[in-house]
Amino acid sequence: MIKLDVLRLLEEQGRTKYWLYKQLGMSYQNFNRMVNNETKSIRYENIETMCLLLNCTPNDLFVITED
Repeated sequence: MIKLDVLRLLEEQGRTKYWLYKQLGMSYQNFNRMVNNETKSIRYENIETMCLLLNCTPNDLFVITED
């Protein structure tokens, strides 16, 4: 299973979940589902924005687990 690992990146960079939520400008419900891996899809636009904000690549945003 592929999971979004953005909370780890935020912690490493000293940023908060709230900071990212405000930067993305999406509803809190959708944002919370996304960062808690409770959604089936993520828009390319949001992936790109997170990469730019966190100075990372999509490879840094996701991890593959055996779940």
